[in-house]
Order: sequence, then C-alpha cells, then structure tokens
Amino acid sequence: MVRDLDEVPIRALIVEDNRDICANIAKYLERLNYVLDFAHDGITAMHLALANRFDVIVLDLTIPRMDGLVLCQKLKADDKVEAAVLMLTARDTLDDRLRGFAAGADDYLVKPFSLQELHARVLALCKRSRRNGGKVLTVGDLTLNRSTMQVHRAGRRIEINPAGMKLLQRLMEASPSVVARDDLEVLLWADEPPNGDALRSHMYKLRQAVDRPFDSPLIHTVHRTGYRIAEDQN
Repeated sequence: MVRDLDEVPIRALIVEDNRDICANIAKYLERLNYVLDFAHDGITAMHLALANRFDVIVLDLTIPRMDGLVLCQKLKADDKVEAAVLMLTARDTLDDRLRGFAAGADDYLVKPFSLQELHARVLALCKRSRRNGGKVLTVGDLTLNRSTMQVHRAGRRIEINPAGMKLLQRLMEASPSVVARDDLEVLLWADEPPNGDALRSHMYKLRQAVDRPFDSPLIHTVHRTGYRIAEDQN
C-alpha cells in the first residue's frame, strides 16, 4: 500500500553530536508528525540504523567514533538499510558535495540551515523513496519493471545483459544522485574487481542500449567520481 506522507509519521534518525542542534530539530519536526531517534556518534548511529526501520537518516559528517562519509558508505552497502541519507554539514565546497554524493548521499544540506528547508528536503526524499519502492522505476521516458526486469524507453523494449541490468537498476534507484565508481564495482564484483577498467566497458554497453538509439542521453559521467542517470546533465 502506498503510504500517505500526511497521515503516516516519518521515521527519522538524526546523527548529530551538537545537542543544541538536535534539540532545535526535535522541537520543529516532532510537531510535524515525525518520530525521531538520535545518535551522537557514528557507531551508535550504525547500530540504530541496522536495528530499526527509518525513512530518512539526517547525517552530520563531523561526528565521533566514525566519520560521516564512512558511515554513509557502510549504510548504503548494507541491504538491511533502506533509508535515504541526507547529509547535514558545514562542509560546503563543491568537492565536499561530490565526496558526499560519491559516498552514497541522497541529498546534501549545508549548515547553517533552515528547519523549513530541512523538512522540505526530507519530504522530497520520502516521496522519492515511495516512488522507487514500487515495481516500476522511471527516469524520463525510461522505465524498468523490477518484477519482470523489462526495460522500455519511449515505449520501445530494450535488451540489456545481466551486468548492465544491475548497473541500470542501481543508477535509477539513486537518480538523480551520483553513484560512485567504487560502489558500482562492488555491485558487480564484490571485493574482487578485475584488472583494467572493466566498469567503463560495461557502462559503454549500457549507454549503447539506453542512449544511442534516442535523441537525448540519460546516463552521464561525473568526472573522477562516478555516474548518474537523469534527464538533465547538471
């Protein structure tokens, strides 16, 4: 059943070692139908994320006992964790943002921040998760049915090999965010990637199937970071 975000409480884990910020977030979000848990360090956050179901994890990067980037990578690599990750941090350069998305972040909000914007971004992530939780993933005119594993673009059936299907599903689930090269290599080969740039070869074949027959590309390379799938290139 599709959840109604206006009626069903949003379950959020706030990972933040500044207790004043935690108190402000709690005061604002709890009156907006949120159920909140808090962790003030990375190890506690990991335990809570594995033991509970959250819709979203709001993650500061500078936390004790495990850096936020490392924590995000671990959360995204664990199949038990389905929550979206919103990074909330004072690290505000483009490189910081790219590292955050490369670690698996679904969104990135810089401190100081507006509580209203935090709420809006969490809602957007929950709606995206709800949409991607269904059988059919959609990006522009591209669809992937996770029950039948059939792919169509502009109504045309596309044949994709097993490795390409794994890559496409991961990219569509993360869209429009960047998926790091390392994450895609782990997806295909676990901890033993082959020699050479085998990932590039698989991505080339995927592009040939998904993009070449059509007017506009959906798969984009993010230099030195990874890949994303989206209608825009920004």
